[in-house]
Amino acid sequence: MTIVVGVDIAKHTFDIATLQPNGKHRTKSKLSNDAEGFAVFAGWLKLYAEPGAWIVMEATGIYHEALAEHCYRLGYRVAVLNPAQIKSYAQSQLQRSKTDKLDSKLIATYGHLHREGLRPWQPEPLNIRQLRALTRRLDDLKELRQMEFNRLDVSRDNVHDSINAVLQRLDEQIAETQRLIKQHIDDDPDLRSKRDLLVTINGVADKTATLLIAELGDHARFTSARAVVAFAGLDPRLQESGKHQGHVRISRMGSARIRAGLYMPAVSTLTHNPAIKALAERMEAKGKKGKQIVCAAMRKLLNIAYGVLKSGVPFDAKLALAR
Repeated sequence: MTIVVGVDIAKHTFDIATLQPNGKHRTKSKLSNDAEGFAVFAGWLKLYAEPGAWIVMEATGIYHEALAEHCYRLGYRVAVLNPAQIKSYAQSQLQRSKTDKLDSKLIATYGHLHREGLRPWQPEPLNIRQLRALTRRLDDLKELRQMEFNRLDVSRDNVHDSINAVLQRLDEQIAETQRLIKQHIDDDPDLRSKRDLLVTINGVADKTATLLIAELGDHARFTSARAVVAFAGLDPRLQESGKHQGHVRISRMGSARIRAGLYMPAVSTLTHNPAIKALAERMEAKGKKGKQIVCAAMRKLLNIAYGVLKSGVPFDAKLALAR
């Protein structure tokens, strides 16, 4: 039996469990999420898991990355799951309690039942991880700036100077982070070539190109354009129940950052990108509504972006129209 180790990981600690042949779980709790805890985990794996065992964990921001990379370097197979998968499985099992120990058991059981469908994880290139950190930091700074700006209208005059001082500092940090992002891409031949390819697409500027590079990561890990669309949560999902027949919505089971970042570029492409403009006209002729058309434009734009990255050939509107 292939050993599957479930890991429930938090910021400072993680719990581990594996399903035994007798149906019970072997567990270990509250290992520190650092080099010391990783060493303890490695010793535990030597005792209770074979070299080809699966280490299964949820994607938890950045908290899982160091442990996943550590297990990968040790030669184990690592699977990083969408938390929605484990949540749905827990609901299907009518799990009423929630503790780290129980969650590690749940992940181990889920991984064991679905071991044939587990997809091996591997660390992303450092340049991608660094770019993603910078772009997400930029988003955080912009959000903080908007929060401070909103306070100007609801604060008394005697605190305006303080708010404006914070806004000025945030503006400086935003400008500096934007400069670092541009420099990071300019100094890296691979990232630079990807950006230069993406900006050949009508409707895609540097900001959108940077978002796609940072959030998609290595495009070669996707088997098809359909997989990229699903990763972004833009894949259509049919909903039928009773009188509600044939209702289609996007799944939203993917990257909210990509969906949010593609919305305005997709709106722009409805006017400026011949391939997407033609798609919109066909949908309008079939009676489709505005939101449906924009979602389709986002999917099409993502398909085009993936095709450009995969082929290494700049966008050609005539070729896109022919498909």
